[in-house]
Amino acid sequence: MTGKWNYLPLTTEEQKLENELARRFSSCEPISELLVQRGITSVAEAEKFFHPSLRDLHDPFLMPDMDKAVDRLNKAMGAKEKIMVYGDYDVDGTTAVALVYRYLQNFYSEIDYYIPTRYDEGYGISQKSIDAAAEAGVKLIIILDCGIKAIDEIKYAKSRGIDFIICDHHVPDDELPPAVAILNPKLEGSTYPCPHLSGCGVGYKFMQAFSISNGIGTAELEGMLDLVAVSIAADIVPMVDENRVMAYVGLKRLNTNPNMGLRAIIRTCGMGGKELSISDVIFKIGPRINASGRMQSGRELLNCLWRATARMPTPGRLPSTSTIKTVRN
Repeated sequence: MTGKWNYLPLTTEEQKLENELARRFSSCEPISELLVQRGITSVAEAEKFFHPSLRDLHDPFLMPDMDKAVDRLNKAMGAKEKIMVYGDYDVDGTTAVALVYRYLQNFYSEIDYYIPTRYDEGYGISQKSIDAAAEAGVKLIIILDCGIKAIDEIKYAKSRGIDFIICDHHVPDDELPPAVAILNPKLEGSTYPCPHLSGCGVGYKFMQAFSISNGIGTAELEGMLDLVAVSIAADIVPMVDENRVMAYVGLKRLNTNPNMGLRAIIRTCGMGGKELSISDVIFKIGPRINASGRMQSGRELLNCLWRATARMPTPGRLPSTSTIKTVRN
């Protein structure tokens, strides 16, 4: 296999910026050049690149439909409707469901989760899953890492009295499903600053917005960033902007205090007591999580992840479901 490499030298303006970065950070020219080629255009951006901080996460309400999604979730909880958290059977989907389901469980009990089986139902939403949800009395499904192309399935769900909130990151078609809210940074016309979120990352932003809407502290949610880091690495999304921040903080969590489900997988990998890198997540942790959904059912893996996710004291519950806000101030 042969290929032709096109090396694009820096422009005069970029060379000036490279020199400025090299002086500021006492770095060698190749590192400064790489920063410029990564789109780092100022010393302030370089500071954020070298020192990722949760303060640099974007306002989740910048994502289209976020206010609608939070409003519908708050209404469901206020009316004590049954909610289902639904996700794909791969790493991104199972980590997303574990995060959203476990976090909402802190405040609400009428909630369940669903992972389709690869061989019986296939990818995404199936009529079988919708029928099961309807029979269980579910009125709202939060779907993660899939659903953006499930037009007919969501139409069928509406006919059975079930609303959908879609949290996806795959490129949509021209026609969108009739969901009450679609959270996807790749939607046409979206101006969300980080279009490369993983499915679990979109779920994290949804829970972040829910927390802001209800005045809930973020310590518990931030404690679940190890799940987001695993999804970012395993799904090979660009590790820039918010993804870099969440992967950085989440990898620290993996190395210091991972949830017990991930801790067990780390030990199975023979990595207990060793410093984990993103490569370890991609090539050792990720494939073991994927194996569950590919060989039998992702539900077994999810049972392991969500039951072991709580590591911190449970925050104060909301005063009552009747006081949950339905709009953002």
